[in-house]
Amino acid sequence: MTETATQAFTVRPARAADMAHIHRLLEPLVQQRILLGKDLVFLYEATQEFLVAEADGQVIGCGALHVIWDDLGEVRTLLVHPDWLRHGVGRAIVEGLEDRARELGLSRLFCLTFEVDFFTRRGFSPIGEQIVDPDVFSQLVRSPDEGVAEFLDLAHVKPNTLGNTRMLKLL
Repeated sequence: MTETATQAFTVRPARAADMAHIHRLLEPLVQQRILLGKDLVFLYEATQEFLVAEADGQVIGCGALHVIWDDLGEVRTLLVHPDWLRHGVGRAIVEGLEDRARELGLSRLFCLTFEVDFFTRRGFSPIGEQIVDPDVFSQLVRSPDEGVAEFLDLAHVKPNTLGNTRMLKLL
């Protein structure tokens, strides 16, 4: 359990029953064009990738770890309910995702974000192009996953990534 000055929350692996709550948390950020929308079926399919933060039985935040390559994962769909911003919820979720990444043997974490300051405080740094060798690139470019395309900075995802910063952390 993580405690703040006035409130407590826990971070735990997501359950299928959490996905509808995550979808509702996500929707205002989609409307504001901060995050891309995700169909509910996609969220259910990715349940095992998610951690959720919970307070008083309510989901107040979430984040997902998506494995991209043998040493590389992506922090995805990190969000916190507005009432819980600046209470350590996002930090606790990212720390939990980093622990999961280490357990999986990953040594690098990628994110695509507008929240550069937040991720910089977590040890992430902006990255340029071509941060994988050509052989790995040739494998990754075959992935149908849009997050992989964003990591590779492919032209067809550029409209989705405008204003975002590609960042990387070495674990």
